[in-house]
Amino acid sequence: MTETVTMTEAEVAELAFTALTGAGAREDQARALARAVAAAEREGISSHGLAYLPTYCEHLSCGKVDGQAEPRLERTAPGAVRVDAACGFAHRAIEIGFESLLPLAREQGIAALSLHNSYNCGVLGYHVAQLAAGGLVGLGFTNAPASIAPAGGKAPVLGTNPFALAVPGSGGEADFVIDQSASVVAKSEVVMRARAKEPIPEGWALDTEGRPTTDPAVGLKGSMVPSGGYKGFGVALLVEVMAAALSGATLGIDASPFSGSSGGPPRTGQFFIAIAPASFSGALFTERLTGLRRAIETQENAHLPGSRRAAMRARTDAHGIPVAGHIHAAAAALARDPAGT
Repeated sequence: MTETVTMTEAEVAELAFTALTGAGAREDQARALARAVAAAEREGISSHGLAYLPTYCEHLSCGKVDGQAEPRLERTAPGAVRVDAACGFAHRAIEIGFESLLPLAREQGIAALSLHNSYNCGVLGYHVAQLAAGGLVGLGFTNAPASIAPAGGKAPVLGTNPFALAVPGSGGEADFVIDQSASVVAKSEVVMRARAKEPIPEGWALDTEGRPTTDPAVGLKGSMVPSGGYKGFGVALLVEVMAAALSGATLGIDASPFSGSSGGPPRTGQFFIAIAPASFSGALFTERLTGLRRAIETQENAHLPGSRRAAMRARTDAHGIPVAGHIHAAAAALARDPAGT
């Protein structure tokens, strides 16, 4: 088997779509998620690309995700949209919510969307970038099963709980995207190392007694290290308030794991805020952003958040997406036989 297989974004999406529909997902549920899987591969975020496809298919078969779910949308106030994801994939529920969120934000200047009974939304920056592509400032929050202990504690209370910000640029794309978890590293990175039986750097995770570990399996039983110590836990708490308490979703301490087949649907949540810049600062918004970008990029070795992902997009657009041979083989096998019979 070759070390890597070079694919186009469309080929990655079609491979994922075939596997997901074969595992029991409705076409609209599968298509929304498949596009996100392909986008992750395009940006070099392999942990949320085809490598995660076996987990998605497993969760369809064991009932953690309802592949036939039909998200339900309601307007609860002039600028408020609420979506019940109905235990389906978060991606389709977010798409449905955005169909109402974008026009509302443009009309009113600001609008918000909450989702509950949801699932892992993958790369959060992928979603807010769509708001920025629509000319809006996008801010997103998503909670996850508990994996971070509070400062001074040992038992996980909050998830890695990322937040993301995207601002509109020219050409219908985001000018830049901030996408970061409250932990030093996304938990999916530790899961990938555990599957590959590779050690993790010290400072990523702690064991059940709160001691540093380089064993990913031990770290997964313990807790993730918050970024910036107690400040990272504060960020995770902020996200929990927005994505769980405010949306009415399940708290991380009560959510079933995103990995494995036990526990039923996690029923976590997301929260998005969309802002029309012209309603608040007019042309000054672009002027201020230009000044910020200049102040950062004129410094040697400095770069904007998300610049690595942007560079990877340009590279894969030009040369194709390199997919590890064993990951491609596993995805292709799922596409042929999702049940693994």
